[in-house]
Amino acid sequence: MKEEIEDYVVNKVYEHRVLKRLSQKELADAVGVSKQTIYVMEKNNYSPSLVLAYRIADFFNVDVNEIFTYVKGRDQNEN
Repeated sequence: MKEEIEDYVVNKVYEHRVLKRLSQKELADAVGVSKQTIYVMEKNNYSPSLVLAYRIADFFNVDVNEIFTYVKGRDQNEN
């Protein structure tokens, strides 16, 4: 049986976008994705590819770790 690991990524896309006074559509156009992608990413319902994460960080001129944070989960079988 394959073990499930609950790792995830949280992000600060919303905070950076609002500080730049950008709409979701403007940010989406700038990084080459749909407005829907930005929307679900801001809700932490979507983890972007590495390429997209770097595009977003580059757009905001910050290190990728300033926007995206990896949270190491636990094995579901651990107590």
